[in-house]
Amino acid sequence: MFRVVQRLTVNHTMLKALRGTKDILPDEARLWQYIEASSRYIFSIYGYKEIRTPVIEEASLFIRSIGNATDIVQKEMYVFTDRGGRQIALRPEATASVVRSYIENSIGNKEGLSKLFYIGPMFRSERPQKGRQRQFHQLGVEAIGSDAPLLDAEIILLAGDLLKKLNIHNFKIKINSLGCKKDKEKILEDHRKAIKPHLKSLCDECNERYEKNVLRVFDCKNPECQKIVSKIDAANSLCKDCEGHFKSVKSALDELKVAYEVDPRIVRGLDYYTKTVFEIVQEDLGAKDAICAGGRYNNLIQDMGGKSTPATGFAFGIERLILAIKDSDVKSGPSLDAFIAIVDKDKFKQGFALLSSLRKKGIACDIDYEDKSLKAQMRKAEKLGARFVIIFGGDEFKKGKVALRDMMKREQREVELEDITKEICDYTA
Repeated sequence: MFRVVQRLTVNHTMLKALRGTKDILPDEARLWQYIEASSRYIFSIYGYKEIRTPVIEEASLFIRSIGNATDIVQKEMYVFTDRGGRQIALRPEATASVVRSYIENSIGNKEGLSKLFYIGPMFRSERPQKGRQRQFHQLGVEAIGSDAPLLDAEIILLAGDLLKKLNIHNFKIKINSLGCKKDKEKILEDHRKAIKPHLKSLCDECNERYEKNVLRVFDCKNPECQKIVSKIDAANSLCKDCEGHFKSVKSALDELKVAYEVDPRIVRGLDYYTKTVFEIVQEDLGAKDAICAGGRYNNLIQDMGGKSTPATGFAFGIERLILAIKDSDVKSGPSLDAFIAIVDKDKFKQGFALLSSLRKKGIACDIDYEDKSLKAQMRKAEKLGARFVIIFGGDEFKKGKVALRDMMKREQREVELEDITKEICDYTA
């Protein structure tokens, strides 16, 4: 049996990245690696382990978890039909995928409280803007298996510690509670009553949100809508248990001396949120200043077919972190420990042997393969961010020595060839 394959045509115009996607070039990739390495370090200190889920899932997973009435599902999710006739989605967020994996792989049966973290790309078809592309990236945590208020406090503290590790300042932690399922239903009804008299003054999108998920009205960035909702009393009425839970979260943060602000307008419009919700905002990011968002989702695992299991988590947008981070704190260090410059081309093999020897000792180094002049090689070493340049050839080499140039101090001295490996290793130790 033969499959008929549709013939694809080739457009011979200049090929470019799709709108809403971006190449991460080597210079910028260093910043990404710094953020990822710092995150892995902080997550490990808090006892979180990495999980990697597929970037494609059945579309029903997100419709079921995020909510059919959300903007993500209605307008932003990339959905296509595969060759098997299944509705497939590029993941717009990671929590639903982690929960699906948690249930499918019976993770809870193996370790009780599961503390997981992820780093990876997400996809939403929205208007590209500063700090948000159609393919964007998130890092986050999910703590599944406990309703303890101290766990809520832990992940808020963790998020703050990560920002401090990245040397990001001027951020504010805003918290709120949506209560349990019954509390949330009452909150939704109270918000509908409060917003209804203002519907004619709200934007068309907010009128849609009012019908589908009224909490999303509080997330609108339209200045006129913000003015209106800022005057609406958004105080939540919680049951005794949920009020006690939220009080315990605040008490724990107070004891840890974590600065926060209770903001009843932090509502997190996704359907699965319950109890504690929070955002971290950073004033340098402008109108869309949220750099982190998260909270509890105690009903989601049961709603997706698992056992009743409380959980909480958060996500950072990596592009937002890059906007907030201080570049100089990352780029001040050298990217290469040493660069080997060759003056006399007949010494290349000896230089290459040294290169191999240094690399075996964990020294980051490189050599010129383009037969450039010494001056051009020095420029290349500087461009590559080399701390030292080892110069092979000239009068020094006749004496069994090489010239060692410190690129930061702008100093140069002769070193015995047999001692050069030790010199570089002592520096990097």
